[in-house]
Amino acid sequence: MNRQQIDALVKQMNIDTAKGQVDARVQQIVVRLLGDLFQAIEDLDIQPSEVWKGLEYFTDAGQANELGLLAAGLGLEHYLDLRADEADAKAGVAGGTPRTIEGPLYVAGAPETVGFARMDDGTETGKIDTLIIEGTVTDTDGKIIENAKVEIWHANSLGNYSFFDKSQSDFNLRRSILTDADGKYVALTTMPVGYGCPPEGTTQALLNKLGRHGNRPSHVHYFVSAPGFRKLTTQFNIEGDEYLWDDFAFATRDGLVATAVDVTDPVEIQRRGLDHAFKHITFNIELVKDAAAAPSTEVERRRASA
Repeated sequence: MNRQQIDALVKQMNIDTAKGQVDARVQQIVVRLLGDLFQAIEDLDIQPSEVWKGLEYFTDAGQANELGLLAAGLGLEHYLDLRADEADAKAGVAGGTPRTIEGPLYVAGAPETVGFARMDDGTETGKIDTLIIEGTVTDTDGKIIENAKVEIWHANSLGNYSFFDKSQSDFNLRRSILTDADGKYVALTTMPVGYGCPPEGTTQALLNKLGRHGNRPSHVHYFVSAPGFRKLTTQFNIEGDEYLWDDFAFATRDGLVATAVDVTDPVEIQRRGLDHAFKHITFNIELVKDAAAAPSTEVERRRASA
């Protein structure tokens, strides 16, 4: 079939058959995607067995709860970020900390504090380096933003996230910190490590077919929000990781690379209330003010909630 025949067939099956109320937007998307799929079947001579194997793959990925991971691994989530950057530019929105992917592992409801939070539950003390992350939240003119909500989450020393890893305590390595009167937030935590896709999972199975690895560098996720400002979804990746610029999820971006500095000065260690050396990362955040013409930064998607 040529494209004209395909479009006529899709219309006959999915528009002309409508008898009830139609969601015009859903219909528009389904008709377009079906037409593109049918055209790909024609162009690539995709065989029936290959179509059914593809459908089986999506069934298995859904049952494994890996579709969110797949969206990151194939670059779909990164593409949406690039598209959002372009939409911002066309609307005259500029500046601020760069966005990057959310990933599939956020959990709503983390404990909330003001200014400071300890994120870890102590079970890995002595097994991995202590890390202090701190920064200031400002607008693009450098004015501090008090009471901004800084939501932070990251993996443990095994590359696993609480809630999804049932061996961890509730909300381990997950906190919400409201910035203090100086616009500052401080998180006492542990050094995150990178992780790989489940080796026997559906995402890695497809990546293997593509000759790709499924590894992420060490990183820390953020949601940052404040009244009158555009919500920021971002993360920083940590300098020195072998996958820093080879992230299978394409999340590393200029301006989002942090350096962990070793702190061994006894005075500074004591000032921080510790009894051992630690690593320190500064990650300052700039939020962009809301504007009526600016595209929304809120993304509606299913998220876990403990």
